[in-house]
Amino acid sequence: MTDQTILRSSENDAIATRLREELARRRISRQALADMAKVSLSTLEKALSGSRPFTLTTVVRIEDVLGTPLRRADDTAAAPDAFLAPESMGSYSRPAVRWIEGGYLTLRPAFSQPDAVYAYRTEIFWDTEASHLRFAESERADSSFTQAGFVSMPNLSGHTYLVTSEEGQYRLVMLGRATRERRMFGLLTTLQVGTGSQLVPVACPIALLPLDQAEELRFGLIAPGDPVHGAYRESLAQALASDFCRWYG
Repeated sequence: MTDQTILRSSENDAIATRLREELARRRISRQALADMAKVSLSTLEKALSGSRPFTLTTVVRIEDVLGTPLRRADDTAAAPDAFLAPESMGSYSRPAVRWIEGGYLTLRPAFSQPDAVYAYRTEIFWDTEASHLRFAESERADSSFTQAGFVSMPNLSGHTYLVTSEEGQYRLVMLGRATRERRMFGLLTTLQVGTGSQLVPVACPIALLPLDQAEELRFGLIAPGDPVHGAYRESLAQALASDFCRWYG
């Protein structure tokens, strides 16, 4: 089959049903899924409604994002080692890392405004085909800078690394051991847009909080005066206050 293979009507109906169930179970919006899978919302909506069949490309992208096969089991049978990550990522097993899978409210300082917090969503999921964890961001105000990549979890350091690697360029989130509440804190290293087209290396604290623990969920630029600013700022401050990362200058 080619990448643009159109699925049969019976397959399309079954996939649409499973996908609607996954969206409801995970509380993911169709727009967020479209952003993470890099497909248009219109394409997703039409496929779910049955007015246009899914293509194999679209289904594979959505399966990669959700970490769940949507096609028949006999078409997606896993190899015996499909639940063990590569040695280069820490050789972790699927059962050992199930606790980290899910959606997270992600907080970091806003680069453009002092004391403001930038909030977006990070989804961590198991990629069955590649046999390792992946992550994908969504709900970013600057959607053109949305990141996605692989998750490394070596036992040696006990840290979790979210790594973006695109054409030789890297972005890294280094997170310390999770708290009992599955909250994770650490350091982000990335590139900030500077003068003109210049990109400037920057680093800052970062926090990932399970979505179901957020009393009020808001994304985007959270400025002082916003109802959730105090809580978000306090959560982010734990990265340094609880020694999950250290800042030297």
